Amino acid sequence: MTSRAPKTWLTACLLAVSTTVALAGCATSDPTSSGGDAAEGDAIIVGSFAFPESEILGEIYAQALEAEGFDVSTKFNIGPRQQTIPALQDGSINLIPEYNGNLLAYYDTAYEERTTEDVDAALPDAVGADDLQVLGSAAAEDKDAYVVTKKTAEDNDLTAIGDLKALEPFSLASNPQFGELGYGIPGLRDVYGVGVDAGQVTFVPYEDFGGPDTVQALVDGTVQVADIYTTSPAIKAEDLVVLEDPENMISAQNVIPLLSKDIYTDKLAEVLNAISAKLTTDDLIDLRERVEGDEKASAATAAEEWLTDAGLLDK
Repeated sequence: MTSRAPKTWLTACLLAVSTTVALAGCATSDPTSSGGDAAEGDAIIVGSFAFPESEILGEIYAQALEAEGFDVSTKFNIGPRQQTIPALQDGSINLIPEYNGNLLAYYDTAYEERTTEDVDAALPDAVGADDLQVLGSAAAEDKDAYVVTKKTAEDNDLTAIGDLKALEPFSLASNPQFGELGYGIPGLRDVYGVGVDAGQVTFVPYEDFGGPDTVQALVDGTVQVADIYTTSPAIKAEDLVVLEDPENMISAQNVIPLLSKDIYTDKLAEVLNAISAKLTTDDLIDLRERVEGDEKASAATAAEEWLTDAGLLDK
C-alpha cells in the first residue's frame, strides 16, 4: 500500500482476516514490488500471530512505517511460529512483532537466558541462521505472571513471588502444563522455596490459559493465586496485583521486531525502534481492552490512536 485505505475498505479487509486467502486480498499493490513512493529498501509485508494483541502490534508497525513513506501491506492472523518463521523465510512476510523469550526458545529449547538484556543479546545469532534480525525490544512484556487479588496482597504483605510462603497453604490456578514447567510449580519450589512441603500448594488446572475462567476463580476466591498473562485487561479491570519476580524465574517476553535482513534500512530501524522506546505493558493492556472489551475497536483504530498519542503519527 502506498497510502492508507479508506476506513470502510480497511474495515472490510480486517473482517476477512480469518483466512489466509482473504488476507492476501487486502493488499492494494503487489507486495513484492517496491512501488514508486516507497522509502528506500524493499516493500514491507507485516505479519502477525493469530491473536488480537499481535494484530494490534502489526498495525502499529504498518501504520508507522507507511507514514514515513514505506510501501506497506499486511498479512495478519497467520498462526504460530511454525508458520510465521517459514513465512519470513519464503518472503510471504518480512516483518512481524515478536516476543523475545519465546522467539529464542523456538531456536534453542534449552536456552538459559532470562533477563531482557541476556535474551536480546542471544537473539541475533539465533535468528541470523535464517537470515533474520531483530531490532530494539520494548519495555512492553506479555508473559506468565503470578497474580493475586489486591486484598490478598494487602492482607498478607505480598509483593514478590517468594512472599507466597506466607500464604501457605493456598490453591493456584493455571493451565495444565504449569504443574511441570520450570517457571511453574517446580520453579515455585526450587527457586523461591514455596510449596516445599507436601500439601502447601494445591494446583488447580484451567484450560483457558489465564482467561476468564482462571480470572473468575481468582476473583471469587476459588483459588488464591493464578497464572495470568501480564497484558490481560483483567489485571486493571479487577484491580489485580502482579507479583514481582526478582530471580527472573520467568523468562523475559518483551515485544521485539523480527525482520528479514534484506529489508533492513537505517530509516526502518529508526521508525521501529521509536515504537519500542515508547511501548509499555500498560499500553498493551489498554490496547487489548479497547479491541477485546466492550468498545470492540478495530486493531487499526486502536493502533492509530496509540501512535498519535505517543507522538509517532501526525493526524
